[in-house]
Amino acid sequence: MAISAFQLVLLLSLLQTWTPSSSTSFDVLERGASLSEKTNDRLISPNGVFSAGFLSVGENAFGFAIWYSNINILPNDHTAVWMANRDQPVGRKSKLSLLKNGNLILKDAGLKVLWSTATAVASSHSSVKLQLDDSGNLVLRTSEGENTLWQSFDSPTDTILPKQLFTKDTLLISSRSKNNFSSGNYKLFFDNDNVLRLLYHVPQISSLYWPPAWEWPHEAGRTTYNDTRTAVLDQSGYFISSDGLEFSAADLGVGPLRRLTLDPDGNLRLYSFEEKTKEWVVSWQAILQPCTVHGICGPNGVCTYAPSTGRRSCSCLPGYKVKNDSDWSSGCEPEFSFSNHTEYDFLNITHLEFYGYDTGAFPNVTLKECKEKCMTLSSCKGFQYKFNIAKFEIAEKKQGFTCYPKTSLFNGQHQPGFSGDIYLKLPKSNHFFNQTTTFKGLTLNCKGNITQAINRSYEEPHKNRILNFLLWFAVTVGLVEMVCIFLVWFFLFKGNEDSVAIKQGYILAATGLKKFTYGELKKATKSFTREIGRGAGGVVYRALLSDQRVAAVKHLNEAKQGEAEFLTELKTIEKLNHMNLIEMWGYCAEGKRRLLVYEYMEHGSLADNLHSNSIGWDKRFEIAVGTAKGLAYLHDECLEWVLHCDIKPQNILLDSNYRPKVADFGLSKLQNRGGLNDSSFSRIRGTRGYMAPEWVYNLPITSKVDVYSYGIVLLEMVTGKSPAAAFHSYEKERMKEHGTLVTWVREKKNVAGSKEAWIKEIVDPMIAGNYDVNKMKIMIKVALQCVEEDREARPSMSKVVEMLLSFEDDHDQSS
Repeated sequence: MAISAFQLVLLLSLLQTWTPSSSTSFDVLERGASLSEKTNDRLISPNGVFSAGFLSVGENAFGFAIWYSNINILPNDHTAVWMANRDQPVGRKSKLSLLKNGNLILKDAGLKVLWSTATAVASSHSSVKLQLDDSGNLVLRTSEGENTLWQSFDSPTDTILPKQLFTKDTLLISSRSKNNFSSGNYKLFFDNDNVLRLLYHVPQISSLYWPPAWEWPHEAGRTTYNDTRTAVLDQSGYFISSDGLEFSAADLGVGPLRRLTLDPDGNLRLYSFEEKTKEWVVSWQAILQPCTVHGICGPNGVCTYAPSTGRRSCSCLPGYKVKNDSDWSSGCEPEFSFSNHTEYDFLNITHLEFYGYDTGAFPNVTLKECKEKCMTLSSCKGFQYKFNIAKFEIAEKKQGFTCYPKTSLFNGQHQPGFSGDIYLKLPKSNHFFNQTTTFKGLTLNCKGNITQAINRSYEEPHKNRILNFLLWFAVTVGLVEMVCIFLVWFFLFKGNEDSVAIKQGYILAATGLKKFTYGELKKATKSFTREIGRGAGGVVYRALLSDQRVAAVKHLNEAKQGEAEFLTELKTIEKLNHMNLIEMWGYCAEGKRRLLVYEYMEHGSLADNLHSNSIGWDKRFEIAVGTAKGLAYLHDECLEWVLHCDIKPQNILLDSNYRPKVADFGLSKLQNRGGLNDSSFSRIRGTRGYMAPEWVYNLPITSKVDVYSYGIVLLEMVTGKSPAAAFHSYEKERMKEHGTLVTWVREKKNVAGSKEAWIKEIVDPMIAGNYDVNKMKIMIKVALQCVEEDREARPSMSKVVEMLLSFEDDHDQSS
């Protein structure tokens, strides 16, 4: 026995140290084969244009990538178009292996799996292969070519190639810099309103900048009606998107190699490769003025652009110094400390603008009044002072100088054509007051790209046979100990079953909700094939539970919470109990999977029924009242202050009696009642057309954002028109265009000869002549109050309920 054990250990040791020799290149990677980080170990596309292999991203750091293989002048000058492990580089002696079960994995030298396709063929006898197509798509498919198990085109990094379909399930994330391939601060994605957008995203904040956040989609030439959310670039350099975005390369035509890349500076550019110069040339770009990209120079930084040279530079404000001279996205930091005991004054800098972070907009105030307002706010870092004329408001109200106190100086750009000034709050003793107050002369030079070495080291395996024998002897002893431990655990298993059941009972008691297993919900939904709706939070499926109850199961898209945090939030949600809020029955939290189980609503959403004959006037009014009651409960009556943040017809569900129930409130922002004026939202929430102005202008978020969205829903129920539609009327034989549903209704009200006349013009034709005039008047009155631009002028949801239920006292007043 001792000899056979020794032979077994020796055999295992030999198997460990033996590795097959690698080939120079592969057309196809078969099951059981591997690629190493060696330069000549790679896959080549049939046309020779693309290569896939290990690309050096730092010192002893590699990423498995796809790059152009036939355009490089220098041996190591690779143009990468895709990378599997951009944020987790591997070291030397790493391998990409196609396992026999069909799973493609990337392991480092320590045998840790850092990336995987998570694929497996149905039968262990089925054969799979990995191949790089002529289009640059790395595809894992069955040998017969019948089924595609995985492809790189479904998970792009920062580049789209010709013929690569860009969808709602994909996004581009820029690199940190030209020499740093890790994920950067900019994203290209399809938003909830079906529009293709660019987003600046860091842990502290997210903000949209293309198309500009203050523009409606139709003003930027986009449409929100097509919900397919697809886009594609063809080989001739023509790009088309389902939201109406179309553009073409300056050298339109079949021939040059092309790629559409989201660059580290946040600009989306289409590149064409010129054979003569062996260079990539920009043939189209999304943003012509690069300083409009958000966050490009970081906090307290200023961006300037010289059209003559085409160069952008970053600067620090007077009194501020650069935080990290190798990365301008870190911005600048003050050379002084803000204190309530310090005396401040304001330094005027002309033609300088900072977007967002306003504590409010104060029209028709003097410069002296604006300074006093900023002085009284400890959080004020300065203020913007400029002359404004609003598009759709009464000139007497909005024309004049407007004061914008700033809590943060972000997205700064210097434009000679900008008419506004920034007044920077600085200590009186600051020496910058002795210098010129114009922006000229304050610029700093950005440093070039800096490559940061990524150090990784792995111990070489022991070569001494005696040490190897001792190592394997210790492993054998360890295995014997593990067998003993397993036997002890086996005999104690039944006793542990009771403690596990008790633990699960504690979880159930803590939340009051049933905990489902993933297998139970998969069976109840027939493998998630009964889809009944989808949104930004996830996909909803119809399910038949084991107790024969019909339920709605929502599979959440992203599981960023741990189970304890997830259960804590569910505990709060479970306490919310109101007849006009959807009821939650249970949940599932396994690994990264997060699912919620709700009661099933027979008649779907208000959006599904709004344009049908199923809900007449009486039901619409009851739905309006019920929805208001549900929101009033969330805002004023429950233990936690709950903002829904996405009130729209799709989130108002109807039961068998058409009674409304507000849904998705469990995914909204929970805040303590004491934090009413404290906004901790890191990104814009909601749906275009229903969002309050506070979201766009970075104002503090309160319950009045839900009030605004509710008012838009009321107008949609009255008119039958979508808030994102374009509105026109005919005036003196010419067509007049209105920006929004709100401005259209207000103009109808202001120009009509009588109350009944203008109401008839806006009422949904499906209920025309079949509604209570008095109820209609109060419903429109409430809606218009809810959508006031000034949030202080909007009523609370409790007040809305009171007004809707007391229409008899108001029907004689002006609506």
